[in-house]
Order: sequence, then C-alpha cells, then structure tokens
Amino acid sequence: MPVADESDQGSTAEDNAAEPLLVPAEGVPPVLATAREIADAAARLAEGTGPLAVDAERASGFRYSARAYLIQLRRAGAGSFLIDPIPVTDELAPLAEAINDLEWVLHSADQDLPGLAELGLRPARLFDTELGGRLAGFERVGLAAMVEKLLGRALRKGHGAADWSTRPLPDEWLNYAALDVELLLELRDEVAKALDEQGKTDWAAQEFEHVRSTEPGAPKADRWRRTSGIHQLRRTRQLAIVRELWNTRDGLARSRDVAPARILPDSAIVSAATTEPRTIAQLRALPVFGGPRQRRYSREWLGAVDRGRTLPDSELPPLTQPFDGPPPVNRWERRDAAAAARLTRARAEMGELSTEHAIPVENLLSPDLVRRLCWDGLPDYDRVPDSPADLAAAIDGFLKSGGARPWQRELAVPRLTAALTPETRDA
Repeated sequence: MPVADESDQGSTAEDNAAEPLLVPAEGVPPVLATAREIADAAARLAEGTGPLAVDAERASGFRYSARAYLIQLRRAGAGSFLIDPIPVTDELAPLAEAINDLEWVLHSADQDLPGLAELGLRPARLFDTELGGRLAGFERVGLAAMVEKLLGRALRKGHGAADWSTRPLPDEWLNYAALDVELLLELRDEVAKALDEQGKTDWAAQEFEHVRSTEPGAPKADRWRRTSGIHQLRRTRQLAIVRELWNTRDGLARSRDVAPARILPDSAIVSAATTEPRTIAQLRALPVFGGPRQRRYSREWLGAVDRGRTLPDSELPPLTQPFDGPPPVNRWERRDAAAAARLTRARAEMGELSTEHAIPVENLLSPDLVRRLCWDGLPDYDRVPDSPADLAAAIDGFLKSGGARPWQRELAVPRLTAALTPETRDA
C-alpha cells in the first residue's frame, strides 16, 4: 500500500474560498411532532433513493440521558425532515419500517446511534463520514472542516452544545440542525472516493460495521473516581464520602433526567468530603450547598456524608483505583522492565505503520489492546514461540479476542511479531 498524501485524498475544494452555507436550499423544514406527520414523512422517505443522511441532537450537559431531542433526516428525492421524537416516542414504527433497511450516513455515528436505537431506529448499513475521514488521512475531521475541504462550503455552526430539550426550539437552532444533513450525502460520496483511491474501502466497511453492531458497554463500577478534584484527597474515608455523594447525586440526576453537574458540582462533593459536615447547618455553610437548588436535598447530601463517615474500615475504597488490566505505563519500567521494552518496540512499529498508511495510530489498533498484549497478553514471554509463524498466530489470536478487525490484524500482526520476536527481545 503506498503512502497516502494530499494527492491520494481525492479532489478537494480547499484551495478556493469557501462559499457560506447559511440556509438549506429548500428552506428549513417544519418540525414534525404528530403520528400523522411521522407517517407522511416515512412514506416520502420510502419513495426516495440512495442512502439516508441522519443526525440527532442531544442535550449533553443539560440532561442525564443520551436521548435524541431532535432527529434530522435527508434522502435524495424526498428532501429533509426535522422530527421531534419526544411527543411521538411510541409512534415511530412507520419511520423505522421506512428507514431501518437503508444505509445511514452519519458524522461520528457512535455519538448518535445509542439514542436512536432507544427509539427503535437502527441502520442496516452505516457510513460514518468522520471515521472515514480519519481512515483517509484527513488532518481535520470535524463536519464543518470536511465540508469546507471536500465541498467548498462553509457551514454555519454554533448550537451543537445547546440545550436541545428546550421547547419550542428557536428558529436559528432549527436552521443549524437542518444544515447538518444538507450536504452529508455529498460528503459521503467524496469520502468514499478518497477511500477508494487509497485502497481503503474494505477497511472502512469493516470499521463502519464494527460501530454499527457494537452495543454500548456497561458503565464502569468506579465512575465516581472521575470526580474532578478527587486527587486532592488523601484518606480513604474521604473517598468513601465522595462515593456516597456521587451515588446520591447520580440517583437524583437519573430520576430527574438532569445532568449530574447541574444537581451538584464536583467541587462541592470534594469540599464536603474534605470538611465532613455533621449537621445541616454545617453542610449549608459550605460553598454551593447553601444555594436554593441544593438546599432542597440537604438531608440527602448529609445522609451520604454520614454513610461515608461511618462506613466500616473493611468497606472503605482503596486509595488508588484497582487496575483492570495493565498498570499506568509510567510504572512499567519499575514493575516489569521487559514489558516496558516490549511496549516501546511495539509503539515504534505501530508509529511507522501509521505513517506508512496515513491512518492515526489509534485507528490502526486500540492502544489499550497493544498495552495488554505487551504486558501479559501471551502466556509466558520467557518462552514465546521460537517460530515467527507460531508467534504471529498467537498475536493474531490475542488481537482477535480483543475485538481487532481483520484489516487491523493483517497490518499489525507482522509489525508486532517483529517487535516481540525473541531475536528482537534479546538484542
């Protein structure tokens, strides 16, 4: 495979001044919010041709859930549609019947697919323009950047982080939302062309299918350890209080469908864990806890502090997070110098492979999978197979069990075999 450079990435429009795209060519479509409107839209979409451009707007930072609060669709021969799924959550079967058998085109599909799946909307095939851009070697893969580079149009941006659970949605937001799918089908064709010119079409297809078929993983048990400022705490008792407050906040946020930080900021949790208030008055004297939104839950917050303070020593969380897999890389040299050396060689090989194919190293193979391989992925690194073929087979089996796609294994296994062969190891 030749090295991909700018000439390999298909024709672009970046040398010309980008023409602003301020409004959809056919105008902003109305927001559909009744069963009859959904059924009519489904019929029109079913009569269209080709793939379906899809986008969804969530309310991250405002709501607890990842539900879609607006769905944007566009298909050749049918036009664009804006759908408010909230009042018609149970009326989307006609839409699902019309679009679930189509190829969907999304940008950063993994962000929107879970919320759409909650509504019974799941694609039969997928094309992810953002992921395709990464595989094609584009340096900037945001939607606006790619539309400008490949199509010569400048998208109006600015409302992606808005509270899309707001009703009614402002006209300016709806204009922005409609523009997100206005050129998505044309962008898909340009990205597909670039992938084809570089011989990466099959690689991309495997990646798209992986994204489409992967179910969301279960939340990690120790999510409370991500509390901002937790590094300031030095006692396990304080960590227990953080955990209790975090779990209390999470329950309230889930029940109200409000982003946890809007219920209680992390800084307040750390403050309470540091001071360990024993009365409501002491609690409300702390920053934030005296505010009107937090005062209503004072008993819940104080109860959480009390539980953490009185927890038996045997139930206190460890001061450092237990490792699920290899330890942090900065500790490898001290704990296992041989593993650290393996990782250094493996990273060098993967870096060369990344440069050769103009693909970000994290898209070539999961960095976590490489770390796990180098730490203890093979049964006994002191007796790795002497035959390169046997070693390659062992590495391939490990990568396959870790979810690596065939194209990734085809590229990575020879490189990792070279990095982990006994001759290289003993050099």
